[in-house]
Amino acid sequence: IHNFISFTGIWGLLIITWFISTNRRIINWRVIIWGIILPLIFASFIFRVPAGMTLFIWVNSAVIKVLSFAREGMFFLFGPLSVSPGEEGPGGVKSIGFILAFQALPSIIFFSALMSLLYYIGLMPLFIKAFSLLFTRLMKISGAESLYVASNIFVGVESTFTIRPYIEKMTLSELCTILTMGMGSVASSVLAFYTFLLDKQFPMIAGHLVSASILAAPVSILVSKLIMPEDATPITLGQLIREEYQKPNSWIESIIIGANEGIKLCVGICALLLAFLGLLALVNWMLGACANLSLENILSYIFYPLTWLMGVPSGDIPVVARLLGERMILTETVAYQHLSGHISSGAIVEQRSVVIATYALCGFAHIASLAIFVGGTSALVPSRARDLAKIGFRALIGATITCLILGAIAGLFYQTGHTILFTGK
Repeated sequence: IHNFISFTGIWGLLIITWFISTNRRIINWRVIIWGIILPLIFASFIFRVPAGMTLFIWVNSAVIKVLSFAREGMFFLFGPLSVSPGEEGPGGVKSIGFILAFQALPSIIFFSALMSLLYYIGLMPLFIKAFSLLFTRLMKISGAESLYVASNIFVGVESTFTIRPYIEKMTLSELCTILTMGMGSVASSVLAFYTFLLDKQFPMIAGHLVSASILAAPVSILVSKLIMPEDATPITLGQLIREEYQKPNSWIESIIIGANEGIKLCVGICALLLAFLGLLALVNWMLGACANLSLENILSYIFYPLTWLMGVPSGDIPVVARLLGERMILTETVAYQHLSGHISSGAIVEQRSVVIATYALCGFAHIASLAIFVGGTSALVPSRARDLAKIGFRALIGATITCLILGAIAGLFYQTGHTILFTGK
């Protein structure tokens, strides 16, 4: 019954998206058809086809293995502070407890450097070109949109640089697509961070995060074109364009650039957590004094029916709905950290709920991200600042719906006792 609810939930979320569209009379059926078929084909391959399940387990193991190398540098710098609870460092060093800044965030720097190196040797551009061609040919969207969406599967806000020359003349619908994808997915560099947060409670987390990142691409295109249909003619419509990428002079320079970008991301996450957690405490203090409420509680009520639409079992709906509310105002970092705690404490009972929540939280769909993506893109092309600000909140809603649809897709293919969904055995 829950799988059926997830299936109907996908359509229910799409109907909600169409209802808040800027023009409900314009419907691009090609985008809708392929926006549904592509993620379902991919999910079917991963969750139901033996070869797909084998690939999933291999990817999960590969990511975990690569991340284990990051611990070497972390221990060298921070010693016992970098050892996670339940683990031992070199020489049998014991953990002194969980410390976010020393045990999870540094992984971002390592992974960012690794991705930069893979860019330099030409591996990442091959994947990006393949995905860009897929979206351009099948969904008939502009080449600039396709390139951005494909790039965003592997990197984050930096994807904007790949289409910088085209932003000036993009239509409003194209701008909505790049903002929706930007906020509706996560960068590969932070997947390492989320894996560190959850791999003890959810051994297959790395594979699911990679899966969610790929699924987010066609779903974000679908949602953005429903919420803001194309009513003009993009200048790169149907064209396969080349990314703007300034290649470093050497592999060493690529590592340096990647590490520096990772540091900026770490500092940005720390700054947002410090600011938003403090401001939330202030808002909650005022709400509590006036009406005995909290902002998380208010948002959890809003997300309650949407959580049910994803197919979350009734007993876990309040907890998952609260996590979605926390992501909206506190970023997905806090939400994933709390998800880890809920799994450990037994506050979330069903494994199904954990899998759905993992996909539904896998996106930058929060208020801070709105400022980052709108502000960052506006800085590159100041002439489009007003347009970006105009559609920014609508794109945030689209990104949130994208993440909810990802959760519903995970719920659709969930099977009790399915080996790759939780244990990886």
